[in-house]
Amino acid sequence: MRTVICDLSVEEWAKFGEMPSDVEIILNNGNMKKCIGCFGCWVKTPGQCVLADAYQKLGELYGKTEELVIISRCSFGSYSSFVKNVMDRSISYVLPYFQIRGGEMHHRARYKNHMRIRAFFYGDHLTDAEKDTARRLVEANAVNFGAKVGQISFAESVEEIMEAFTW
Repeated sequence: MRTVICDLSVEEWAKFGEMPSDVEIILNNGNMKKCIGCFGCWVKTPGQCVLADAYQKLGELYGKTEELVIISRCSFGSYSSFVKNVMDRSISYVLPYFQIRGGEMHHRARYKNHMRIRAFFYGDHLTDAEKDTARRLVEANAVNFGAKVGQISFAESVEEIMEAFTW
């Protein structure tokens, strides 16, 4: 299974064409609650966010995901606010306990899968510093998720991503 986190509108996403049947798409439906940092997904409802909305079971979804594809506007070397919120709400994918990996402390895995992450950033006139920061962010997310980085790409526009995007 593949999961796409995307900050594009439904209309923009539709331009990508027909998706394979094993793709779950996370788009902004306008009703996503923001993570409140309560850690309820670890202690009250393990693996599931306590905030009741369509994004409540991201940890479980990622537990079935072989490839996580992120399509986001690059905002100061980071994800767009929507994608950042999805990533914040994804903390239920990991356990609250820590382990040392590569000389650094990271969360232990809740699920046995080891997904691959591909990230596609777009934005006008991205600087080398913004690109470097975004690369390091994706790499850090991958380490914390126990994932591998498959690809990190940058484009001036969504149209450029569409032209280069392949499954």
